[in-house]
Amino acid sequence: MKKYLLLAIGCLSVSMLLAQTKKKPAATTKKTTTTAKKPAAAAPTAPSLKSSADSFSYAIGLSIASFYKAQGVKDINNQLVLKALADAKNNKPLLSDQQVNNCIVNYMQAARSEKASGNKKAGEAFLAENKKKPGVVVLPSGLQYQVLKEGNGPKPSVDDQVKVHYRGTLIDGTEFDSSIGRGEPITFGLKNVIPGWTEGLQLMPVGSKWRFFIPSNLGYGDNPAGPHIKEGSTLIFEVELLEIVK
Repeated sequence: MKKYLLLAIGCLSVSMLLAQTKKKPAATTKKTTTTAKKPAAAAPTAPSLKSSADSFSYAIGLSIASFYKAQGVKDINNQLVLKALADAKNNKPLLSDQQVNNCIVNYMQAARSEKASGNKKAGEAFLAENKKKPGVVVLPSGLQYQVLKEGNGPKPSVDDQVKVHYRGTLIDGTEFDSSIGRGEPITFGLKNVIPGWTEGLQLMPVGSKWRFFIPSNLGYGDNPAGPHIKEGSTLIFEVELLEIVK
């Protein structure tokens, strides 16, 4: 997606001129003729911001472009964006508010699902090998865990709040979060975390330290989370259950 629409149009004009100049010249003969030279086309001028309204308008365009660029969207039709702005201004939109919402949600979901497919395949291959390792337990949901230290306290229920220390990494070893690194455990309700944690922590006695291997459907699914967790990522957590908070 071009960063600046008007500059993109200008660049298109320049590209057309350059393409014309690359044509092979006609073969020369002994007889030469003199032809009048056409004046060179004026170079396209950059848009100027002459008022606060101009600056505001340009800022809106940058804001929209920056948002969707961050979402990985690259195939926006700039002409239709301009048409939509004009149609909205003239109260003649082609889509209702509900249709607008559905179009955006459906497109973004499809785009994220496509981006997630590669990460899902990598995660599935990792889990297929990981389950062969000694001490790794595979649950019917697909969650895998490994007991690093077994406690002897009670097990929490889904309605409990717990206090834990944890460290989260990707399958390539990249650490994306750590309460241990921050030096402070966290407290949360088991209903308020990703499904892999909700399921796994209910199996842990207080005082235990386990390692969870969480497939994407029990993690963040097709949604990214923060700068490191991409769509469809399989996650690894080392979790120490410190206490059930009453």
